Amino acid sequence: MFKTIVAILQSEHDAGRVLECAIPLAKQFGSHLVGIHAEAMPVPYTSATGFPDAEFLQVSSEINKEQSAKLKALFLGKIESSGLSFEWRSLETFTGDSAISGIPSVRTADLVIAAQRDVDGDASADVDTLVYDAGRPVLVVPKDGPVITSFKRILLAWNGSREAARAAFDALPFIVDAEHTEILVIDPPESVDDMQAAGAEIAASLSRHGAAVTVVVQETDGDSVEETIQKRLTESGADLVVLGAYSHSWLRQLLFGGVTRSVLRSVPVAAFLSR
Repeated sequence: MFKTIVAILQSEHDAGRVLECAIPLAKQFGSHLVGIHAEAMPVPYTSATGFPDAEFLQVSSEINKEQSAKLKALFLGKIESSGLSFEWRSLETFTGDSAISGIPSVRTADLVIAAQRDVDGDASADVDTLVYDAGRPVLVVPKDGPVITSFKRILLAWNGSREAARAAFDALPFIVDAEHTEILVIDPPESVDDMQAAGAEIAASLSRHGAAVTVVVQETDGDSVEETIQKRLTESGADLVVLGAYSHSWLRQLLFGGVTRSVLRSVPVAAFLSR
């Protein structure tokens, strides 16, 4: 159960979508909801006289306080009438990134909720680093479309890795409540001896919890794994994808791309990631 939920609120746009997801889930699970927002510490510039520009520092500090106050008001305006237990944490750090700055706080949470990164904008929180470093499951809200919190159909991407196992069991509260969970195995090994990688054992384990599951084995047929997952999401009508994050090294994903980065940027449904 998700008894402590942290909502990462970077900007007014993504804060609204994150809270549309976080508040209903907090009500569903009887959770304590923590809102986190960070602003960048003003960087001193040297004036013509060789001294720090005090006026610039003051103006920057006031702008930061104003932005933080807006986010706090948005958070309180949506949650104060909900009857939920909650708290607000306003941070000031060198990066000003709410995802990175909030990592010490999220490590004591059951679930973290953040917005999908907008590749066309620079106001998004660094969800990539959050997923990699948090040590807790992260639910990523898509940047467009309706915000769904009652996940009826789930797609679990399964490759038998440690990260995939972690994600499957971290997402168990959602999987048990869903009408159906499809375990997607892409390009399984030719040998059927490794039934764990082929999805049979994880399907049996989830079924013992009362989950309704099926296993689908699919070949990439020239597509990338990312493209295969995207296509299966559309075909299955899933409203949540569950994925073990960074089962390959982060450096490899950074240099060559990868499933995790693709999911964090482009899937049209909510994504649940653990590593």
